[in-house]
Amino acid sequence: MDINRSFFHEHVAETLYGGHMSFAQVDGHNALLDYWEMHHSEMDDRWLAYILATAYHETGRALQPVEENLRYGAQRLLVVFPSRFTPEQARAYAGHSEKIANRVYGGRLGNGNEASGDGWRYRGRGLVQITGRDNYGKFGLEDDPARALDPGTAIRLLVEGMIGGKYTGKSLADYLHGDEADWVNARKIINKLDRATDIAGYARRYYASISYTIALATV
Repeated sequence: MDINRSFFHEHVAETLYGGHMSFAQVDGHNALLDYWEMHHSEMDDRWLAYILATAYHETGRALQPVEENLRYGAQRLLVVFPSRFTPEQARAYAGHSEKIANRVYGGRLGNGNEASGDGWRYRGRGLVQITGRDNYGKFGLEDDPARALDPGTAIRLLVEGMIGGKYTGKSLADYLHGDEADWVNARKIINKLDRATDIAGYARRYYASISYTIALATV
C-alpha cells in the first residue's frame, strides 16, 4: 500500500502550514515519502512522522536542504552562545559568519581548533543540520561536506541517521516502539531536548496525516 498523498498534503497544509504549501515544500515532502516507501515502508509509521517533523523544524519548514549561515549580531551571539563569547568578543565577531562558525564549533565534534577552519567547513547542512567533522565522517562526507546539500544525500543522512542512531547514539526505536510513543524524548536522537515539545507536536500532526490508498485492480 502507498501513502495517500492527497490526504497527506491536505492535512499537513492545514495543520502545519496555515492552509497552503509551496511547490518546493510539496516536493520536499514527496521526496521523503518516496524514499521511505522505497526503503522502509515496513517500519513504524511513527518513525516516518518523527523524521518529517525533524526536517520540518531543522529546515525552518522548507523541507529542502539548507545551510547554516550563522549571521548573528552581537546581542544574539550572547544569547545563543553565552559560553563562547564575552561582550567584547561578541562585538568583534558580529556579522562575520565564518569567524563565528570557527569559534563556536572549533575544538568540538571532531573539529580542529578555531584556526583550523573546521568549524566553517563542517557547519550545519542538509535536512537535519549535520554538524562537525565526526558526523560528516560517519556518512563518508568528510572530504566533501557540501554534498550534504544534495537532496538525495540529505534524505539519506536524515532517515538512516535517525534509524541507525548515528547522531547521538539514540535511535527512533528507542522511543517509538510497540505501545511506547515518547514523542518528546525522541528529540534526543538529534539534539538533547532542544525544542522537544514543539517537535513532538509537529510529529503528532504528521502521524495523523499518514493514511493509505489501496490500488484497485483492473480487470
